[in-house]
Amino acid sequence: MTDLQVDQVPVRSAVVRWATRATTFAAAALDAWIPGSPAEMTVAISTGKHRTEVPVFSAAATAYTQREVDLSHALLAHFVRGTSSPAILTDWWKETRPVGVLRSRQREAILEGWTAPLLA
Repeated sequence: MTDLQVDQVPVRSAVVRWATRATTFAAAALDAWIPGSPAEMTVAISTGKHRTEVPVFSAAATAYTQREVDLSHALLAHFVRGTSSPAILTDWWKETRPVGVLRSRQREAILEGWTAPLLA
């Protein structure tokens, strides 16, 4: 693999994410809410001269923070360069076994923990 990119990532400020959640909650309470599909992103994988683009769904309920996206892109760059391994994701999962959906600040903290040693 020579490159890995994720494009069209849904990014919104904290205010907009909270407003979206509040609106969704109110609409659900009034039985006027119909769940939509998650936002779609594109993953582009390059191997030498070949590039493959694959649509994927966002895992964020409303959107990601810009900081979360930046940290995620930095981590992906380390995977491509071979200075880190995706095994840290499965190792973290095995060690923590999260029981709920992580909030953006929690996800940012985890990503910072993974990328900080790589920047030193």
